[in-house]
Amino acid sequence: MRLAMSWSGSLTARILAVNVIALALMAGSLFYIDSYRNELLAERYRLAKSEAEITADALAGQPPAKRLSLIARIGAEQSLRLRVFDPSGRLTADSFALSGPSYTLIDPASEPLLQDAARMLDRAMDFVLGAPRLPEYRDPADTSARAWPEVAAALAERKTWISHKAAPDRTPVIIAATHVGDDGSALLITRNARDITENVRMARQTLAIILGGALGISILLSLFLARTIVEPLRKLVRAAVRVRLGRDRSVVVPRLPDRRDEIGLLARAISDMSGALRQRIDAVESFAADVAHEIKNPLTSLRSALETLDRVEQPDLREQLLRIARDDVRRIDFLVTEIADASRIDAQLSRTIFEPVDMGRLVVALVGEREQRAVNGGCAVSITRDSNSDLTVAGDAPRLERVLQNLLDNAVSFSPPGSAIEIALWTEDNRVKIAIADHGPGIPEAARERVFERFHSLRPDREEFGTHSGLGLAIARTIVEAHYGRLVATDRTDGAPGARLVIALPRWEQER
Repeated sequence: MRLAMSWSGSLTARILAVNVIALALMAGSLFYIDSYRNELLAERYRLAKSEAEITADALAGQPPAKRLSLIARIGAEQSLRLRVFDPSGRLTADSFALSGPSYTLIDPASEPLLQDAARMLDRAMDFVLGAPRLPEYRDPADTSARAWPEVAAALAERKTWISHKAAPDRTPVIIAATHVGDDGSALLITRNARDITENVRMARQTLAIILGGALGISILLSLFLARTIVEPLRKLVRAAVRVRLGRDRSVVVPRLPDRRDEIGLLARAISDMSGALRQRIDAVESFAADVAHEIKNPLTSLRSALETLDRVEQPDLREQLLRIARDDVRRIDFLVTEIADASRIDAQLSRTIFEPVDMGRLVVALVGEREQRAVNGGCAVSITRDSNSDLTVAGDAPRLERVLQNLLDNAVSFSPPGSAIEIALWTEDNRVKIAIADHGPGIPEAARERVFERFHSLRPDREEFGTHSGLGLAIARTIVEAHYGRLVATDRTDGAPGARLVIALPRWEQER
């Protein structure tokens, strides 16, 4: 996790690196070919030991004449060079001299450049693996046994001695020496095992071709993967930067509708987020303009009243101007309080932990409290509820009470004195519904959405100036929607004149 967090750089480079690193680890298997070569050499050591000992046993029981023909035949058939030395170390027989060379050491200068490249790769692999450098094999000018330490070791220890050296073309030459009978004679066998080098090179070449092909395919797939991931991300980044700078209000964030993967989901989420952000910014700007307009009106009236007051001497007119000023101050204070509350609602509700709220008990308690304060304007408030329904919702009780207060205040302000206000509670489609109906003039169908806009208000003519801010229904809808509910205005169900505001909130679920 710490490595992933600290690894910086282009996403394309990361994708390529991850795929190439995996192949590089696979390329490490090239080095294990060295163990394959060692196994081949070990097998040839065993073969050389067996050949030397069997040939020595065969020669020990033969007279000198037959011994020479046997040496020539074995050398020719097995591609070996056999040398026999007498007890004094003098060379007495050489298969190459008897029947001609059965193998020839290749001069590297006579081979094509491809073989030079193969030998360079062999040296590079030996260097990386730390393999010891083999001594070069050369036929000594001295034909006696003194030129062959293997012969001296075999005679001294009375056992077969095996070693190998590198021919001029870097192929191994396996040397085996052993004693012949008990007369002090020695047998020296050499073999140029070019097939070991050819097998190792062939295995290495095959693996290199496979890895090269896999590397090419991996790079192409990595570039394709990077293109399908990085390019859409870059488009999203550029669009997000333009949105952040805010210089172009018509920035279109690509939604990538053809992508059904996480990139497509991210693109659509960012597009929706930028759209919501733009709407929020527009709403804030509109709200600020509305606030300025709403406050400017009473401020203008207040300033006009105060400027006129100094020039008026009639007591009645001065009292009227003072009353206007007091009404304007009260309206400004009321507006500031409502505006501050409306501005805090979204932030406060986003941090609120919802709890079960019994809307039936909340409505009964609220109506009782309003009757004690005598704020129902002489209207009789009645409550009907479905006694078999669970009216518990998930929410914040003080905020839901604020919704009911605002709706009741609205109903009271439009209801004729002495009329009835009906509150009904029931459940429907796993939602708790509360309807508040009055007997006022009702809300025209064309204005039923506009009444929930901030500062939009259709106030009755008899209402005292400055007692409503035009934010009550807007605040109520904001709170209801924050509770994942709906607040709408409809006609009364009985066909009588009046407005009916209906709240629908999700029922409380125990597993929540």
